[in-house]
Amino acid sequence: MKTHTMLPTILLMICSLYSGVGWARDGGHHGHSSFGFYFGAPLYPYPYYRDPFYYPYYYPPTVITVPATPPVYIQQSPPAAQQYPSGYWYYCNNPEGYYPYIKECPRGWQQVEPIPPSPR
Repeated sequence: MKTHTMLPTILLMICSLYSGVGWARDGGHHGHSSFGFYFGAPLYPYPYYRDPFYYPYYYPPTVITVPATPPVYIQQSPPAAQQYPSGYWYYCNNPEGYYPYIKECPRGWQQVEPIPPSPR
């Protein structure tokens, strides 16, 4: 029965020796050892690990688009119907043809109504 009470005491002393060595290695207490007893879990709200370097937030580059110029349509009026001169044409039988293509007509000019050529 006595061994049950001695075992935790010995274990506690061994742990206190190792905790002093652990602090001395990193320079925590500058090599001084101490004895302490902690019971329970540490009270941290949540594990928070911060990046030691700050990376600024970069906004994406602004995209600038130039609108395309709209196409320009030029509406042309339909060609006007060909106007024939009002009046008469002059036809020659010998040589056959119309004035001004035939300059002289020995038998005289025959006056005719203008007739447009038939569409092709």
